[in-house]
Amino acid sequence: QVQLVESGGGLAQAGESLNLSCTTSPIIFNSAPMAWYRHSPGKQRELVASISTTGLTEYAQSVEGRFTISRDVTKNTIYLQMDRLKFEDTAAYYCWTGWGNSYWGRGIQVTVSS
Repeated sequence: QVQLVESGGGLAQAGESLNLSCTTSPIIFNSAPMAWYRHSPGKQRELVASISTTGLTEYAQSVEGRFTISRDVTKNTIYLQMDRLKFEDTAAYYCWTGWGNSYWGRGIQVTVSS
C-alpha cells in the first residue's frame, strides 16, 4: 500500500513562509518522481512543483522563485519551502507520486491572509 504522509502548512500572512513535508516508503522515494499539487475552490488542480529521483526540479510559473522543492534521502521525505506567500497561494496542497499509478496524500491546507 502506497502511503504519502503530509505535514506542515497552516495559516500565514502574506509575505511569510510555510513548509510542507511528505514522507513515503524508501522503495517509492528511490524509484518514482514526487510532486506537490494544489487545489482551491473554483480553480483547477495545479502542479506546483515536482522533483525526480535524481533531484531535477520543475515549478509552476506562479511559484517560480518563491517556492523550493527538495528531498532528503535519509528521511524518504520531500519538502516544499514556500516563501513570500501570497493570498492566491491559499489552497489544499497534495503530495503525489507516480509509482506505476498515481497516488495522492490526504491533502494539507495552506491559508494565506492578505
